[in-house]
Amino acid sequence: MLKKLLIGLLFVLHTPIVFSQVFETSPPDHIKTITFKGNTPESQLPVIRLGDPLVLEFDALNAKEEDFYYIIQHCNYDWTPSILAKTEYLRGIDNQRISTYENSFNTYEIYSHYTLTIPNTLTRGFLKSGNYMIFIYDDFGELMFSRKFMIYEDIASVGAVVKRTRDMNTIQERQTVNFVINSGRINFNNPMETVKALVVQNNNLNTAIINLKPQYILGNELEYRYSEESAFWGGNEYLYFENRDVRVGNVGIQFIDLKDIYNSYLFTQEPRKGREYTYNPDINGNFKITVIDSRDTRTEADYTMVHFSLRMPELPPNEAVFIYGNYNSYAIDNSNRMIYNSDRGMYECSMKLKQGFYNYKYVIVDSEGYLNEGGISGNYWQTENNYKILVYYRDLGARFDRLVGFGETTSVNITN
Repeated sequence: MLKKLLIGLLFVLHTPIVFSQVFETSPPDHIKTITFKGNTPESQLPVIRLGDPLVLEFDALNAKEEDFYYIIQHCNYDWTPSILAKTEYLRGIDNQRISTYENSFNTYEIYSHYTLTIPNTLTRGFLKSGNYMIFIYDDFGELMFSRKFMIYEDIASVGAVVKRTRDMNTIQERQTVNFVINSGRINFNNPMETVKALVVQNNNLNTAIINLKPQYILGNELEYRYSEESAFWGGNEYLYFENRDVRVGNVGIQFIDLKDIYNSYLFTQEPRKGREYTYNPDINGNFKITVIDSRDTRTEADYTMVHFSLRMPELPPNEAVFIYGNYNSYAIDNSNRMIYNSDRGMYECSMKLKQGFYNYKYVIVDSEGYLNEGGISGNYWQTENNYKILVYYRDLGARFDRLVGFGETTSVNITN
């Protein structure tokens, strides 16, 4: 009980008096493979219907069978903590230990696999829609990582289509998302002020377009037919590899080597920018844990050291190359920064990853933090991308932002 009170106190101390935006926190080195999902088999951004279950899983690679605790915070549209009391948005209590865990079996890398499912005995579900953040603490009250998720009410319907941008300067490189919101059972009051739309490409909140206002209001329909305001860079199809069999080279893997653990050396890539677009089926930056000869991927999938290499000239000192994908929630940190090897004329990086199928791409980040996703891969209007549209509504006098609608589309059938 003392430990729980300590964690609760630390959470209060970490929460500023003046609400500011809450950001996801990357985990320490021994926390790996965070999969956070709803009623989908993929490890993607959780956008779930109010009342549906939520599952968070992760591995701890220190072989200590640590105790971890979770705290849940309701947030506004802009990811500042809402003013709602815990009892207003949560049925039951949080600040509880994650009691479901299993140890790895027959693996070179020893780890414990943790699973948190909501609803559970103590946290029985959510009462409000909107944005949420979950914080995971260790037994000493130290924050391990945090993740965002969204819960929506299935009230407003969203229809969307993807088109090429009308800007002739970037018509070969960008895609525009046009959509229509039907308010359904809600009569939107003053929608120019009370309704906010969010468009997310490939489950990546870092590049989401926010604060879109309706361009036209026709009865109970809100139309968004912008050209520039809702345009995304098309990017390129993700590169991928699969190492579900650690003993044999598989898709994207040149050769393997057994040291303390298995090492997987990927084929060296080269920049694709400036080349002709080539369709290459991917899962839009996602990843999936798979093992060829195992019944339980949670505890029988092993960890391998994956070696990435990119052959290209060295960039100026104010620019760096990173390995980008949903395997770490699109984070940019030292763990996925590539180092230039002047002797070999290429960028290199090694990461410990669980067996599976992974999408990734190489991106450039400058010293100001600007991310150039197409700087190495290129941008193409033909690229197949997934788009999610989320509709938030705060009625006049309301105390929080409801998430009242959710729509999804792809650029498979993109039109002019």
